[in-house]
Amino acid sequence: MLGVPICLTGELNIAAGESTILHLLPALVQAFRERHPAVHVHLHNVTGRDGLALVRSDQVDLAIGSMLEVPPDIAYEAVYQFDPMLIAPLGHPLADRADIRLEDLSPYGLILPPKRLSTWRLVDLVFQQRRVPYTIALEVGGWEVIKQYVAMGLGISIVTGFCLSPQDHERLVVRNLRAYFPQRSYGVVVRKGRLLGPHARRFADLVKPGLFTRTHTEPGHSER
Repeated sequence: MLGVPICLTGELNIAAGESTILHLLPALVQAFRERHPAVHVHLHNVTGRDGLALVRSDQVDLAIGSMLEVPPDIAYEAVYQFDPMLIAPLGHPLADRADIRLEDLSPYGLILPPKRLSTWRLVDLVFQQRRVPYTIALEVGGWEVIKQYVAMGLGISIVTGFCLSPQDHERLVVRNLRAYFPQRSYGVVVRKGRLLGPHARRFADLVKPGLFTRTHTEPGHSER
């Protein structure tokens, strides 16, 4: 009958990284659960590479994350944009500088995700292109761990702005580095040619209404 809401049941599988699960997904998952309480939502906490593998093998319905390079068999619909942010411990010498140049970071060791991840490659590319030397103090996975180590005074870091909470601004020095590093986009990742089920379509609509209203046999032609 018209006007009667569809009661979805079943399971929705989403792949995402830890920071995305902590900072981007809570409101979306809550809204989805309020609309579809009978659907079991399974969040797979994985790296970007592992998330792509799950998308390709159809072990998840979709992934939420960031992509610098989109493979030909993958569709990526960017929705959110976040600035790159320098974080340093309180009392750090950079705290007194309102305008920070890339060269100002050279004397201080960086805490970055492992080399295999896109964030490390992006940071390295920017420093190399501008011929600015830098050093790595620590490599560790996860923005939450990186923030903790920075707060302890073990180094500085360049993180994506969405992972910073109001509490982080109280315990860290935070400066915008958009003048040197590009914004990072986050959005929905699916396998090209896969027909999204009703669970995934409704979740995608919460991310951005009408995100997959086009024929989904060729979802990769994003309008961004």
